[in-house]
Amino acid sequence: MRIRDLGVIDDAVVELAPGFTAVTGETGAGKTMVVTSLGLLLGGRADPGLVRHGAGRAVVEGRLELPADSPAAARAVEAGAELDDGALLISRTVSAEGRSRAYVGGRAVPVGLLTELGEDLIAVHGQTDQQRLLRPARQRGALDRYAGGTVAEPLARYRETYRALREVAATLEELTTRARERAQEADLLRFGLDEIAAAEPVAGEDVELAAEAERLGHADALSSAATLAHAALAGDPADPEALDAGTLLAQSRRALDAVRHHDERLAALADRLNEVGYLLADVAGDLAGYADDLDADPVRLAAVEDRRSVLAQLLRKYGGEDNVLAEVIAWAEAGSARLAELDGDDERIDQLGAQETELRAELAELAAEVSAARQAAAGRFAEAVSAELAELAMPHARVTFSITRVDDLAGIELDGRTVAYGPHGVDEVEVLLAPHPGAQPRPIAKGASGGELSRVMLAVEVVFAGADPVPTYLFDEVDAGVGGKAAVEIGRRLAKLAESAQVVVVTHLPQVAAFADRHLVVEKTHDGTVTRSGVKVLNDEERVRELSRMLAGLEDSELGRAHAEELLAAARAPRHH
Repeated sequence: MRIRDLGVIDDAVVELAPGFTAVTGETGAGKTMVVTSLGLLLGGRADPGLVRHGAGRAVVEGRLELPADSPAAARAVEAGAELDDGALLISRTVSAEGRSRAYVGGRAVPVGLLTELGEDLIAVHGQTDQQRLLRPARQRGALDRYAGGTVAEPLARYRETYRALREVAATLEELTTRARERAQEADLLRFGLDEIAAAEPVAGEDVELAAEAERLGHADALSSAATLAHAALAGDPADPEALDAGTLLAQSRRALDAVRHHDERLAALADRLNEVGYLLADVAGDLAGYADDLDADPVRLAAVEDRRSVLAQLLRKYGGEDNVLAEVIAWAEAGSARLAELDGDDERIDQLGAQETELRAELAELAAEVSAARQAAAGRFAEAVSAELAELAMPHARVTFSITRVDDLAGIELDGRTVAYGPHGVDEVEVLLAPHPGAQPRPIAKGASGGELSRVMLAVEVVFAGADPVPTYLFDEVDAGVGGKAAVEIGRRLAKLAESAQVVVVTHLPQVAAFADRHLVVEKTHDGTVTRSGVKVLNDEERVRELSRMLAGLEDSELGRAHAEELLAAARAPRHH
C-alpha cells in the first residue's frame, strides 16, 4: 500500500505480508494513518481534513491479491475492473476541497463499490467498533451472523411475512380511517352515474344534433335556395318562357350533334356535354327532392335544442379537454369501476382483517423458530467466547446471552404473551459478562473494565473468524488498557488467528508486537512528516531495539534489550511446537 499526503505521511509504502504484521511507532508518528489508509481503500468516509497541510490531495493506492473465484474478484470484474496477474489494484484520492474519487483495476468506480469489496475482504476492529458492539442491536446482529443459516433462513421467511403484514395492516388502516371520505366519494359517483344513465348519451350524438339544429333553424332559407336553384336548372313551371340551364344545354347539344361526324375533337366535346346533361338532371332531381323533404318543424327544433342542453350539462360536468360525449361515457365507465371498488371495500375490509389474523399467526410461528435458533446459537457462541477468554488470561470469565421479549398489547401472541415485534423478530439480545466466579452477569458495557472489554471483543472477533472468515483482519489498538500476562495472551491469540488469515495489528504493546511475523515501525523525520523511508520493515536486531523502546522507552537500555530478546524468544517458542 502506498500513501501520499495523508495526515503526517508525506510519501510512504506499507508492505503487508501474509500472517501477522505488527505496526508500531511513537505516539503521533502516524500509525493510525495506516488504519485510515486501509479504511479509505475500502470505502471509508473521505475527510478533507486528512489531506496533509499544503498538499492538494491525498492518495492511497493498494495491491490486493485475490483468488480468481472470490466474490470480491467477481464483483470487481463485473464493474469493469481488470485483474493484474491475480491482483486487484485499488486507488482512492481525496482532495483538500472534499472531492473523492475511486479506481478499481484501472476503472473509475463509485465509492460504494469499495465498500462492497471491503465487506468481503477485511474486518476492521478498533475501539470505535468496540463501542458499536456495545449496542444491543449490534449484539443481536453479531449473534445472527455467528448462527449462520440456522437463523438466516427462518429470519428471511419472517421478514417476508413481516413485510406482507405491514402492507396488509397499512391498507386496512387506510380503508377504515377513510370510511367517511370513501362514503362521500361514493355518493358523488352515484349522483353522476345516475345523471348520465338518465340521459343515455350516445357517442357522436352531440355532433349530429348540432348539424340537425343548424338545418332546422334555417329551413325556410334552405328550401327557398333549393327551389330557385332547381328552377334555374330545370325551368320554372310558373314562367314557361324563362330560360333555364337544361334548355340551353339541350340547344348546345343539338348544335354539336348536327356536325359531330365531321371532326373527332368536336364529337368528344359533344360527348362531354351529354355527361353534363346527365349530371345536371341528377342535381335538379335531388334539389326537387330536398325542397320537398325540408319542412320547417318548430316542434322538432325545440326537442333538438332541449336534448342539446341536457348533453351540454353532462359535458360541462364530466367532459374532458376535447369536450365530446365520448369523454362523458368514459367517465361513466371509470366511475362505475371505482364505485364497485368503493362498494366492495366493506367486503375487502373483512378479507384483509382475516388475512391480517393469518399473517400474525404465521409471523408468531416464524418468530418462535428464529428465537429457538438464536437460543441454540447463543449457547454455542457464549461457550466459544468463554473458551477464548480462558486463552486470554481470563480463565474464570463467563459470557452469556440475555434473550428477552417486551410485552406490547399491539404485538403478536407468542407462548401465552403478547410481545413486541419488529423486522428482526421479537428478541432483545444482550451479551452479559461475569468476569470471575460469583460475579453476577452484567451487560459487557457495565461489567467489563477497559482491558477486559478489549479481550472480550477480541474473543468475539476470533470466534467470528471461525464462523464467517474474511482474508484480512485489522486490529487498531484493541489492546488498550491491557498489560502484563493478558497482553502476552492477546499476542499469542492474534498469532493463532494469523495461521488462517492475514492479521494486521496497530499496537503499543511490546508483548503483542513480539508475536508478529513481520514488524513495521512508523517513524517521523525531524520536520514532523513521515517520508518514504519512514515506514520500515524491521530485521531481528531492529526489532529488539524497537521492543526495547516500547518496554523501557530507551532503545539501547541493556535491561530493555534483554527483556525484548526474552519476549521475542518466548513469543517464538510456542509457535515452533
